[in-house]
Amino acid sequence: MVEVLPLVEARLRTALGEPDARAAVTFLGTDRVEVLRFGAADPAGEGGPVVRYATLGMSALPMTDPTAVLADPVQGPRAELLLSVRAGLADTDKVLRPLAVLAASPQVEGLVVAPGASLDVGEPLWPGAPFTSVLVGEPGGLVEDLELDAPMDPVRFLPLLPMTPNEAAWKRVQGAQALQERWLAHGTDLRDPSRRSVPLD
Repeated sequence: MVEVLPLVEARLRTALGEPDARAAVTFLGTDRVEVLRFGAADPAGEGGPVVRYATLGMSALPMTDPTAVLADPVQGPRAELLLSVRAGLADTDKVLRPLAVLAASPQVEGLVVAPGASLDVGEPLWPGAPFTSVLVGEPGGLVEDLELDAPMDPVRFLPLLPMTPNEAAWKRVQGAQALQERWLAHGTDLRDPSRRSVPLD
């Protein structure tokens, strides 16, 4: 069976460059999850440089439907998580452990992480952050899907969009698409690590 993680890391390096830091977190009963930090890039000069964090390890095993009797070791969705934030505005490097917790959740809790889902870490994503949860976005933008040999599913790189508690509550009622449309209508900078909640009236 092909080793998935070296291929995943190679895809991340191709898309984002060389990581300038990495941290590993191991949770009881799970495989190790790494989080790679890719230094500040200035996308088209808009709003200042952006630092990106990517998990590495979540895609080693396919995610399994929690109602399934037996976990399929080969087939099933695979993913890694991506977070992009403006550099130098907050101590966002402390997000490494919360990101690893989210990446381990399929193994720990039997979750299938998919676009439109909400993930809550139960504490600020970094010190002073106004966010404790994230909305899982659509893959394919920043890092293209990584195709694997059949019958394995491709690895999808899912962007995480931080939500304030008010936004998370509103999303539970109105849905992910409605929240994203609200962000778009108000020109919300989702990479701002200290932004306020979008108006929800």
